[in-house]
Amino acid sequence: MTDALEVGSLEDYLKLVREQLPPGRRYFRGQTKRASAGYFLKPSIGRHSHPRLTDFQQRSALEREVLEVFSNHLISHVQHLPRNKWEALAIAQHHGLPTRFMDWTTNPLVALYFAVRETKTNKRGARLSSAVYVLTSDPKTYADLIRQPEVKPTRDLQTVIPGHYSGDAAPVEAKIDPTGGYDLPDWNPTAALEAALDVRVEPFDISENIIYHPPHVSPRMRAQDSVLLACYRPLEALEEHEYLEIVVRPRAHDDIRRRLDQYGVFDKQLFPDLDGIAKWLRYRVFECNEEP
Repeated sequence: MTDALEVGSLEDYLKLVREQLPPGRRYFRGQTKRASAGYFLKPSIGRHSHPRLTDFQQRSALEREVLEVFSNHLISHVQHLPRNKWEALAIAQHHGLPTRFMDWTTNPLVALYFAVRETKTNKRGARLSSAVYVLTSDPKTYADLIRQPEVKPTRDLQTVIPGHYSGDAAPVEAKIDPTGGYDLPDWNPTAALEAALDVRVEPFDISENIIYHPPHVSPRMRAQDSVLLACYRPLEALEEHEYLEIVVRPRAHDDIRRRLDQYGVFDKQLFPDLDGIAKWLRYRVFECNEEP
């Protein structure tokens, strides 16, 4: 991490994002506490002590066991079962289970919202700065991962017709139509390839950090433009050279909160459920004394 950038208004922040960030894919994360204040950039599983008592193999087995138990309960709570362990782990993360995923977003205003939603104070009551973090390491994406030619599923792909595969499931029945083409109803080649590769490429076996764009399993994830960073060393914080820090001065928090609310970047929009409505009303009526 280079010297931290600092902003004192929404305009400062927008100008910085527009003019000073390095080129490439950008992923943002807002925190009410800075990494330098002890809230390191690490996945939620790394904030619990129990996994630290195990070695790599034991921890990996523990993660798999926990996900298996969680997945066994999914069938009665979701309309569509996850296609692979990546999707299952994303749902688990969304519902608060500690995982090796870290929440990020492609929307810089969403990250700013999470940075200023609540102003923290120290033991003396002094207001603390918050921060927005920007990944500068440009991690490989899950789509990049499954396209790697050196990655091969452990089970044989079954050929349906030349150039088409059905993954490790039963072959898809191909029907020849009168025009000489093939009719493959309900067959998705990308999904089939992902299902086959998932036998080998699991989130517990990665050897580098991977950006995963989860399916929008809830309106909340869609509203927040959520992406997940799968960490191959889930108990350790990101290294400083992997991110850029944008410090938000505490005296700017109140004004930025009001401005974001005016632009629709606040609880009611980012949490499109009863929890979001309650948080929005709490802020408007009790915290900033404005009419709902």
